[in-house]
Amino acid sequence: MKKWIFLFVFFTIAILGFGIKVYVNAMEPLKMAEKKAYSLAKKETDIQEVEDFHLYHGQETVNVIEGKNKLGEKIIIWIPEKSKKVIVRKAKNGLAKGDAIQKLLQEKNSVEIISVRLGMEKNIPLWEIHYRSNNNLINYYYIHFETGEWLKEIENL
Repeated sequence: MKKWIFLFVFFTIAILGFGIKVYVNAMEPLKMAEKKAYSLAKKETDIQEVEDFHLYHGQETVNVIEGKNKLGEKIIIWIPEKSKKVIVRKAKNGLAKGDAIQKLLQEKNSVEIISVRLGMEKNIPLWEIHYRSNNNLINYYYIHFETGEWLKEIENL
């Protein structure tokens, strides 16, 4: 009986270790992209603190960094993968996340919001709102970060 317990514990630990290794290896490209983007942002801007980093996959991949500058102001930095052209905006000069959500809710009734994140298409900073409609279909709503205008919508996926 002790042998079976030992084998069970051994295989459980081995499977757990393998899972951790797969996860770490899968996250490595994201960590490298974050390091490269932060390094470029530090050269091109006065960012002092990073609060969030994510990749936006639209027409092209864009690194998005949210952080604070030397004056403590919240800034957002977009870095397209191909051009590496750094675009910086102060958060206060653009549409807030909550305002973007309200804009969607004014046009669409009873939707389930799945995610809201910053992105960029054709060098235009934007909010991408991923939501589920009443008929349980996936939809995307894009709002211009600076003006709050509707840019495009992808419905019923």
